[in-house]
Amino acid sequence: MKKIFLVLLVAFSFSSCEKDDICDAATSTTPRLVIEFYDSLIATPTLKNLTNLKAVASGMSDGVVFNTTLSVTNPLRYITNTSKIYLPLDPSESTTTYTLTNNFGDVTANADVLTFHYTAKDVYVSRACGYKYLFNITNNNTNDNILAPSIDNWIKNIIIVKPNLETENEVHIKIFF
Repeated sequence: MKKIFLVLLVAFSFSSCEKDDICDAATSTTPRLVIEFYDSLIATPTLKNLTNLKAVASGMSDGVVFNTTLSVTNPLRYITNTSKIYLPLDPSESTTTYTLTNNFGDVTANADVLTFHYTAKDVYVSRACGYKYLFNITNNNTNDNILAPSIDNWIKNIIIVKPNLETENEVHIKIFF
């Protein structure tokens, strides 16, 4: 009788266990704005790498970190030479302004100012992961509404491809330069 009681006690004690609340690394989080850069001189859209691009949001001192493997003191941490970048948006605001400087650190450096208008919506993911934000770009699909006018802009055209930011697996904006 004691053995049956012991077996039942052990069985009931394990039946009340809960699954661990661990947020899986594969779980989608708040997406960043995905921008691809294209050559404005070629008729068919052709990806074009940037040269020493630095992206700094208003209120930031150093800029967006593109090279996480470099030390915090290395200035190359904030520079990229690819054709695609990921920029975070501030969910507590309705606009984020970035200064994108092409050829940063060179005498030919040229800075353009882009302002993205959007709405943010918080979405419950799970008890372990909490909430994430989804964004909807509300700019009109025109340069004038995103790019600050200047006679020497290096950016020639901006196209909003997908205004709803739900994942980072798709391009949201194409920039031609």
